[in-house]
Amino acid sequence: MVNKVKITRIQMGLTQQQLAEQIGVTRQTISLIEKGKYNPTLNLCLDLCYALNKTLDELFWIERKITEG
Repeated sequence: MVNKVKITRIQMGLTQQQLAEQIGVTRQTISLIEKGKYNPTLNLCLDLCYALNKTLDELFWIERKITEG
């Protein structure tokens, strides 16, 4: 799965540390979110959206796979 948080952060020229400092978490938290190993709270998702100038849908929406049969 493509991680939109990581892509957007890199496009904005931010390091994990810089983004972490902007939203008040550790660099390790950003790393885990980017690896898909940490499910952020809604408040943390919103903080990331504000810092990266994106909507929740743009950063976190995952298309549901529809199974047939």
